[in-house]
Amino acid sequence: MVLTHSSGGALTLIEPACAALAFIAMAPALGMNRTDLPLIFRILRAPFLGLAWAARAAVGLWRGKPQQVEEEHDLPSPSIGYAEIPGEIDASQYDPARFQPGYQSLPEQGEPLPPRDSLLVDAPYAPIERAPGEIPEAPVPLEPQTPAFLAYEAEPEPKRGFLSRLTGFGALRRSTPVTAADGGRIEPGFEAAPPVAPFVAPPAMPAPVPQEPLPPQAELLPEEPAVEAQDEDVEDDNPFTPDDALEAEQAAEAARAAPVVKIVPRKQPVAQGKRAAKAGQRELDLGNEYKLPPLDILSLPSRVSAEPKIDEEALEQNARLLETVLDDFGVKGQIVKVRPGPVVTLYELEPAPGTKSSRVIGLADDIARSMSAVSARVATVPGRNVIGIELPNAKRETVFLRELLSTRHYEDTRLGLPLALGKDIGGDPVIADLARMPHLLIGGTTGSGKSVAVNTMILSLLYRLSPDKCRFIMIDPKMLELSVYQDIPHLLTPVVTEPRKAIVALKWVVREMEDRYRAMSAVAVRNIAGYNEKLAETARKGGVLTRKVQTGIDPETRKPTFEDEEIDLNPLPFIVVIIDEMADLMLVAGKEIEAAVQRLAQMARAAGIHVVMATQRPSVDVITGTIKANFPTRISFQVTSKIDSRTILGEQGGEQLLGQGDMLYMAGGGKIARVHGPF
Repeated sequence: MVLTHSSGGALTLIEPACAALAFIAMAPALGMNRTDLPLIFRILRAPFLGLAWAARAAVGLWRGKPQQVEEEHDLPSPSIGYAEIPGEIDASQYDPARFQPGYQSLPEQGEPLPPRDSLLVDAPYAPIERAPGEIPEAPVPLEPQTPAFLAYEAEPEPKRGFLSRLTGFGALRRSTPVTAADGGRIEPGFEAAPPVAPFVAPPAMPAPVPQEPLPPQAELLPEEPAVEAQDEDVEDDNPFTPDDALEAEQAAEAARAAPVVKIVPRKQPVAQGKRAAKAGQRELDLGNEYKLPPLDILSLPSRVSAEPKIDEEALEQNARLLETVLDDFGVKGQIVKVRPGPVVTLYELEPAPGTKSSRVIGLADDIARSMSAVSARVATVPGRNVIGIELPNAKRETVFLRELLSTRHYEDTRLGLPLALGKDIGGDPVIADLARMPHLLIGGTTGSGKSVAVNTMILSLLYRLSPDKCRFIMIDPKMLELSVYQDIPHLLTPVVTEPRKAIVALKWVVREMEDRYRAMSAVAVRNIAGYNEKLAETARKGGVLTRKVQTGIDPETRKPTFEDEEIDLNPLPFIVVIIDEMADLMLVAGKEIEAAVQRLAQMARAAGIHVVMATQRPSVDVITGTIKANFPTRISFQVTSKIDSRTILGEQGGEQLLGQGDMLYMAGGGKIARVHGPF
């Protein structure tokens, strides 16, 4: 329609658009795709941009450069020089009459400027000359005046059309003065400063009359006697100032006022039991009754002192040094008690209010370095508002097994399965009951005393219980540690050294546990102690206990048949399963071993079966979460890292032990105590 019904001028205008459309239509034929459209539009836009630039230049030439018109009431912008500084410029040359607010009128060209109404100095036009005489002090210091503000509000920008956006020109904005209440934009302005009071010279003061200095007199303190004056000829060599002397005196008074550290003396050795008193008397073997092994076969301590000597002065010095070290690390507190022991000494720190225990525990390595110690263990003391810091002694005492087995604590009849673990920090023997644990997990590296502790526990049971009261199943994959017990009468089976046989032995223990549960259920008791007590009572009365046992199925009625079976009145012994190295068993048959140990750990307590398991590699693949959950009582010897300590105990501290029998004993309630075992 355009081509047929329009003149030649219309065709001239349409030709560029048609050419552009044709160029766009030919883009696919030229090998271009959709991503090249921006380039095409840029090419097509170039002529229009040129026309817009030409139009903008023409409009600029036609309008000319805009001139700024100043209204009559506008004030000239002040020429700011420098303000008056007291003591630098003579303030008396200023006339107070000058300070009038505002200019009356603008001066004509060539006329002098009117008096200035502020202290702003116009340096180029009116330089200030310095007075030839002495410059008096300035009046009251001039306070800076906060500049007034004139508010202007920008008018909204008008809408711009297509041609305005194309050429870049728009409507000019004008600013009209508004007040601050209108909410407009605030721009700074200047107003005249308030007038300053005229300077009044102060009255002259009379010159002071020189007086002879009085001789120095010693100041007497009310609490101390007067000090006699020394000879004036003596030269003062003290490099400290009076302030330093006062601080030194205050420090000395604080040191004298500091409370003395309480040194807790070590307890007297525990009295020996009846068995130790009869150890020197030999008895004749007139029957087949089992005799417990004598204590004579155990070695005696090389030195037996009635009371160990304690250097209280050295302990107090170490306590003060420890306070200084903690103060250097930002820990405020006071050492209130010192408890010396056979291997380590416990310093009880009472921290200042607001001190976190975790912060002090994290400084264990730094404390050991500052105290020149091999290691230091920091832990909270349960039930008290103190933090225990354990430092090793310079001379370590050896703990002997014979000392532990000779005490009255070991002969306590209330303990079913007594285990002599060692001595605590104070030197008291630590005797635990395996029947109440009911299972024990032991971990530690080579040379830490783990295998010695296992042998100590076995000897503790052998020196107390006969074969009819306690039986053993020993599993020793290393074939060296437990082979010495091969011929004792307490063994249910020879020492197991092969992992496959260990699986069979553990499965037999599981079946024995189930048989004991059925026997206890038949006589209506809950545990092995009640079962043995009922059997002993029936034997004293001469009675018989029976239980029903299924013998078969009736062929006619197809119902099970039962018969009464007489129960053996011999008491059931405890069964203790000793596993020396759990890691080797887990490598061969991990699932079967873990399932059997888990079953025993969960159910074997009431049946009188207890497990003592030791491992040299306390990793999560050996001590799994299932095994760890069923062994509430654990012992950690020295380990290599904090991770191994957390794997065994659930917290760090095992890496700071000294080795050679030094252990951390965690009872069922989570309370951890440091024990020094025989080595």
